Amino acid sequence: MFYQLVWLFFAFSFLGWVLEVVYTALRQRRYQDRGVLHGPLCLVYGITGCIVSVGLQELAGGWFFLFLGSALYATAVEWVAGHWLERYTHTRWWDYSGRRFNLDGYISLSASAIWGVLGVITVKWLTPLLLRLYGLVPAGAAHVLLWASLAVFAADCLGTGLTLAGLRDRLPQVDAVNNRLATLTLRLGLWILERTERHIRRTVPAADLARRRKEKSQIFAEGCSAPKILMLFVIGAFGGDITETIFCRITAGYWMSRSSLVWGPFSIVWGLAIALVTLALYKYRDRSVLWLFATGTLLGGAYEYLCSVFTELVFGAVFWDYSALPFNLGGRINLLYCFFWGLAAVVWFKVLFPPLDRLIERIPKRPGQVLTVCLTAFMAVDMVVSAAALIRYDARLEGVAPQNAVEQALDEHFDNARMNKVYPKLVHTGR
Repeated sequence: MFYQLVWLFFAFSFLGWVLEVVYTALRQRRYQDRGVLHGPLCLVYGITGCIVSVGLQELAGGWFFLFLGSALYATAVEWVAGHWLERYTHTRWWDYSGRRFNLDGYISLSASAIWGVLGVITVKWLTPLLLRLYGLVPAGAAHVLLWASLAVFAADCLGTGLTLAGLRDRLPQVDAVNNRLATLTLRLGLWILERTERHIRRTVPAADLARRRKEKSQIFAEGCSAPKILMLFVIGAFGGDITETIFCRITAGYWMSRSSLVWGPFSIVWGLAIALVTLALYKYRDRSVLWLFATGTLLGGAYEYLCSVFTELVFGAVFWDYSALPFNLGGRINLLYCFFWGLAAVVWFKVLFPPLDRLIERIPKRPGQVLTVCLTAFMAVDMVVSAAALIRYDARLEGVAPQNAVEQALDEHFDNARMNKVYPKLVHTGR
């Protein structure tokens, strides 16, 4: 699975780069490198291709939800990538401002529709074709080639980071590799252009933005900073767990653990949801209630579906199942709970976030930094231990005996009774 995923990532990244170069050549009659790295890779396509290939495989038999899911995930990746590139390269790499129904010029309804079509093509035909091609190569040779590609890719990422930081001369060996990759990319791009158009005019990505220098602030976790997102992640994980516990008590008539972790009442699904929705929609927090509800409904449903697929693939278990509810999709999401996500987005930005935002920013800077480090360390350890306990629990249900001291300790401290208490709705799938 790992090697196939790496192969798909490189294949989608390269094919996406080729597609962008051909599109630019046809539309603008010039060569324009659309990749961030020195090599001929467009990472937005690689990441998106892997997400839809793995996360939406169950929807391959249909068209509508596959199209909708592909459009949603690809649009989210494109939006994040556009803002990330603008922030760290001070460059706008694409701009949909001239199109109707755009957001920040980085996503638009027409582009999302194209992503949906590409997602359908990818899941139904392209991914199976690429996997068949991968199967034609002997396993040993394929593994060596992929590890070599990963090494070159790592050097490319490092060199690109050093270039952006103005430190490219610090590692001459890496710089030499990047120069060779840049030369290869240029030759390949011009070769494509030569067969697409006769008139070649090279340029750099347009619309360089003025570099913004911010004065060092003495406010802890100002704006949408990393410390604030971490604090909101912990608050959301705790609040989500408590909310679900109370909801289950009211609807089911008994108390039931809804925690994602073995230590403490924390729901990672809710914590990540709060952190991600704040990151994604922070600058739109003053939009209308209807806008926030619609956006939260779509993004929340897509997020919950992907979480369900991920946990089943990694842990071999289903943590929730909506098959008994109407308007569900594979038992992973249902319309009613998608509406709950939309309602949660409205309540979060219109009611809960403003006072929490002010409260977090009032924390003194030094104690806030210490608290952030402590929370980060605790949550990281808790998640690692919980993941290990779940993996071992799955293996134990399959009848696999402990192989080392770590697995023996997991069996001792997190036996079946304790795991059933922490995860009462967990269903073992045997995957």
